[in-house]
Amino acid sequence: MAQGMTTRTSAPPAPYLGRLLAFAEPVREDVCLDVTYGEGPVGAAMSSRVRHVTTVDATPPLAGGATCRGGRTPTVVFTSGNRSAPPAGPAFDPDALTVRADASALPYRDGSFTLVTSRFSLFRMPDPGQALREMLRVCRGGGRLVIADRVRPNLAGPDRDRIERLRDPAHPPAPSMARLVDLITDAGADVRRLDLFTVERPVEPWLADAPDPRAAAGIRTALAAEVDGGPRTGAKPRIIGGELWFTQSWAHVAAHA
Repeated sequence: MAQGMTTRTSAPPAPYLGRLLAFAEPVREDVCLDVTYGEGPVGAAMSSRVRHVTTVDATPPLAGGATCRGGRTPTVVFTSGNRSAPPAGPAFDPDALTVRADASALPYRDGSFTLVTSRFSLFRMPDPGQALREMLRVCRGGGRLVIADRVRPNLAGPDRDRIERLRDPAHPPAPSMARLVDLITDAGADVRRLDLFTVERPVEPWLADAPDPRAAAGIRTALAAEVDGGPRTGAKPRIIGGELWFTQSWAHVAAHA
């Protein structure tokens, strides 16, 4: 377990894929499933390391039909009632980068995959516990489940989530590390390894994606005020090189099915 580490980057979070891939320990023989909520980079990053990888996008279909990365229509669009589709069938077409499916009823047979991953997606799903049970169902006995998500430190107050949800009202509340582990074990997995670390990020690129500029301005003001001794937000802001930075806690959890 690696805890208490702080990493700083001015780039988007994608560079941390290397840390996640190292933690997941994929091998050439693995058949991998990555369950995302929207576009996710794990499947593409994993593809050169495993025998095959399929990505399930669990977001609800858009009006007019589902699309996959790049705007292409996926080769196969599964529904919750189409679970009988064989994992060796068209869903494994290399051109079908993303398959849209319901994470609470994955369209794969039991034990179809040796490695199942999900990054920053679990708590966006309507029923995280059921999604985990489905990930474990399609994971082969002795296979691995790897969950990556933002977490709330066990001693952090509610203000930490308030900042995140001001930026994006659709953002789900971050679980504590203890709750994330409990949810995975309650689903039937055996947690083997944890990687809990702090990511320090510049505020402005993060706020650039905020839907409401007024909310972004309020967050910026609150963080700057904390640096000057004002009320704590839980984000631990500070000035680095003349820029305002803040912290998030991220976790990787590896479990066996």
